[in-house]
Amino acid sequence: MSLATSVDETFMELVEPLRGELTAHCYRMVGSVHDAEDLVQETYLRAWKAYHNFENRSSVRTWMYQIATNACLSALGSKHRRTLPTGVGQPSGPPTGELAIRQEVAWLEPLPDSVVWQRAAQDPGEEIVSRESVRLAFIAALQHLTPPQRAVLILRDVLAWQASEVAAALDLSVAAVNSSLQRARAHLAKLDPEAEQPAESLDDPHTRQLLEDYVAAFEAYDVDKIIATLKSDAVWEMPPFTAWYQGRQAIHQLISNYCPASGPGDQRMVPVRANGQPAFALYMRGDDGVHRAFQLQQLELRDGRVAHVVAYFDTTLFARFGLPEVLPAG
Repeated sequence: MSLATSVDETFMELVEPLRGELTAHCYRMVGSVHDAEDLVQETYLRAWKAYHNFENRSSVRTWMYQIATNACLSALGSKHRRTLPTGVGQPSGPPTGELAIRQEVAWLEPLPDSVVWQRAAQDPGEEIVSRESVRLAFIAALQHLTPPQRAVLILRDVLAWQASEVAAALDLSVAAVNSSLQRARAHLAKLDPEAEQPAESLDDPHTRQLLEDYVAAFEAYDVDKIIATLKSDAVWEMPPFTAWYQGRQAIHQLISNYCPASGPGDQRMVPVRANGQPAFALYMRGDDGVHRAFQLQQLELRDGRVAHVVAYFDTTLFARFGLPEVLPAG
């Protein structure tokens, strides 16, 4: 074995176990799983080129996070932030209005749980990436911060770095880090007011029953039963469509007016997980009887009901979740 091969193998042994958490880190920064994975590859390339200068003055994990953060900041540059329809700045729309698309908007993407948690931890307390740290509402709120504020808040509040460590990683003064963190926290508190509420446990029997009822209602195309699973002030949004809707009545009208299903069996739901939250791939039956990818629904649960649904109409996301374009008959 050559020296170069030995170095390469040693490098990969050190950094490959970090791939999932680094992907989550880059996803927090950029709001896209596709971009995050590209940035992790860029991080590994930069780290490999610099590995001969790594002198163990910090842990490999800290070193890799520093490289990843700066790769994200370079990539973000002047790019538009990713958002959801609720973040575009317009009020909730009428359920009978036109479904408009703005091509220039870069939409926030869901993060498949399998990307981050490929292997389940024996003890939930041992998980490096917490479910709360990739919760969709938190990621959406982060995108409203400037990229440097995003980096500071994530390094300080998610990764629990010291202010001096953040300052060294980002080439800032400690005073600048503290000032940026204070502004970022204040802004985030307004954007994500539910952050302090405990997440619904997906192992709770009531939660499992709620999700079963939700799926059954869609597969039966029973709009009344769908609405019964929602909170009274539930929010429904559908990127790339720019409008969003709030309240049971509005959502009932929206589904009744625009859903192409006409009866039981037209829709089939396949459970997945995204951002540590329940999600479902919805397949719609065509005139030929074949169920094809239609939308990916991501749910936020609160107070024993569905509080928020993001229905992504980007069917290229199905492949990222390991899902087929077409469901087999049966």
